[in-house]
Amino acid sequence: MAYAVHFAGAVLACYLTAQVLAASTWTWRAPRVAIVCWQAVGLALGLSAMGLPMALGVAPYDRPTGGALLALADDLAHGTLPAGLGAVHLGLVGVGFGIGAVLLATTVRSVHATVRAQRRHRDLLALVARRDPEVPGALVLDHPGAAAYCLPGVRPRVVVSAGALSMLDRAELAAVLTHERAHAQERHDLVLLPFTALCRALPWFRWVRDAHERVALLVEMRADDKAREVHAEAPLAGALRRFAAAGHRITPAGTLGLGDRDLDVRVQRLLVADRPPRLLGAAALTVAANLVALPVSLFLS
Repeated sequence: MAYAVHFAGAVLACYLTAQVLAASTWTWRAPRVAIVCWQAVGLALGLSAMGLPMALGVAPYDRPTGGALLALADDLAHGTLPAGLGAVHLGLVGVGFGIGAVLLATTVRSVHATVRAQRRHRDLLALVARRDPEVPGALVLDHPGAAAYCLPGVRPRVVVSAGALSMLDRAELAAVLTHERAHAQERHDLVLLPFTALCRALPWFRWVRDAHERVALLVEMRADDKAREVHAEAPLAGALRRFAAAGHRITPAGTLGLGDRDLDVRVQRLLVADRPPRLLGAAALTVAANLVALPVSLFLS
């Protein structure tokens, strides 16, 4: 029973950590650290959600959950079960494996849906997009709307629309292209994938949806940081303002777009010079590591 209590504590710790991260503004100054922390919360939550019913189910063995599961498998193979372990306990173990199966299935479905959307859009771009010597390394889409996005994958594509080209000056366009290439280089689509899967697996938890929104914003801020390292703040801030003024923005499914989220917040962040909080970031990473280590240790210790 002690292991089940610790798993329950881990679930509570995940919830409280998520609430602190969601309410903190230091994450905007250190988006890469914050993204790692959110990923740790997601991983620890998934492991703890599986481990809690499993630990309750194998409580009669009075040993670590992983070893107890192996002992249960061996007893089932020999047709013998320890005293005190009945159908309810076996059902709880099944619930734990069911949660794991749901998480795995939703992750696979998310990957499949994303890859399919990306393949479909890549085929469409092959038909309607064009190369332009004034936009090296990118595809131009002849559309009047404002669009600048990355189509991630093994062969990533950066796409800008004719409408975006007409409203951006040369410096702003260069900053936008660097922003989108940062999405491709750091595989931000994979960063978002676990949270997309959690949203599908646990749609009734509002804080899981909020976590997805927070991580999506942090991903954009991280790409903003990569762009301003090369082009300074002003060109990218100007481009974000233009996208905000443009109103209707195009971001196809399976892509990551410049003008997706909280443009005003991102502009203000770019214009406020503030160093990342190193000590606070180190402390946050320590908490994140311990958060993941707790459910892992409960399975193995």
